[in-house]
Amino acid sequence: MTPTAIRKRTVRVAALGLGAGALGAVYLWHTNPHRPGQVLLPCPLKWATGILCPLCGGTRMAYDLLHGDVVAAFHDNIVLLTLGVPAAAYAVARWLSAGLRGRHFRPRLSARANAVVLGIGAVWMIARNLVG
Repeated sequence: MTPTAIRKRTVRVAALGLGAGALGAVYLWHTNPHRPGQVLLPCPLKWATGILCPLCGGTRMAYDLLHGDVVAAFHDNIVLLTLGVPAAAYAVARWLSAGLRGRHFRPRLSARANAVVLGIGAVWMIARNLVG
């Protein structure tokens, strides 16, 4: 793929992602996930087992951030907010930067990094289910 084609594809994918994110944010702005009965996708693990996964609370966290309530967002999922959001923002920024320069960006984690991510997720999942 030529650098020009990579740039065009990056802009197209980024625009689609931004549009989809904006639509989701508008919907979430008007749908309070803290109240029961809202039309939102449930966590499959919690639905099937009753166990909170490492990402549970992410929708509530996003809702709280949209409404400027950082303290409530921390309460919903502190690990996702402090580690996951910055990591995702970094990966997207690297992808966008490389794409606009006409280069491919393929994020890769080493075996050690994979173990750290999985370990943090496992410890967080166990801790939040034991505490409450």
